[in-house]
Amino acid sequence: MRDLLNNIQVKRAISPVTQTNSDTALVSQIIDRQGYDTLTFLIATGTLSDADATFAVTMDESDDSGLSGSNSVATADLISQTSGTAALTAAGFTFAGDDNVRSIGYIGGKRYVRLTITPTGNNSGSAPLCAIAVLGNPSLRPVTHATA
Repeated sequence: MRDLLNNIQVKRAISPVTQTNSDTALVSQIIDRQGYDTLTFLIATGTLSDADATFAVTMDESDDSGLSGSNSVATADLISQTSGTAALTAAGFTFAGDDNVRSIGYIGGKRYVRLTITPTGNNSGSAPLCAIAVLGNPSLRPVTHATA
């Protein structure tokens, strides 16, 4: 009853990267939810060195594996880490968010989901970060773990 490991699947969303002097969006792998009822993205930051950078988080969903015809996830289909704060707002961060972990949950009905982190003002520093997708409530237990 205390076993979480065999009840979740963890997948790489955005590999650890240091975004240097760039406002280029970081786009996650497309996460396939088949066989799982829940999805939470975890975003981990390192030392964010640009003194005015902001990082907006968005999410897209689709029933197509390539996200063809995708749409932005509706606010009602997201769970915020902070009560009373919109989920995308709570998952976003600024240069002051050094060594933080943000989370955002997806409760929509689409099979495929993708996370995007878009920096603004990251012109003179670096931003180390990564994102992990945690799939839960599997239809088959124990979960067979993937390595990628």
